[in-house]
Amino acid sequence: MNNNLLPETGFVRLSTILKLIPIGKSTWWAGVKSGRFPKSVKLSRRITAWRVEDIRNLISQEVTYAQQ
Repeated sequence: MNNNLLPETGFVRLSTILKLIPIGKSTWWAGVKSGRFPKSVKLSRRITAWRVEDIRNLISQEVTYAQQ
């Protein structure tokens, strides 16, 4: 996976996440609702993002699971 799209710290929007994890928006939101994917953070009324640390952890978990 190309982690160059992720900043060292901060927040990332869904469009960036979907470039790293090849799934659709509705699948992502279903995963957030079920707890498979990290919870979002509302930065304002119309802006939703995720903590970079949470996304990095998710990617490393998925890579570890795929290698088993």
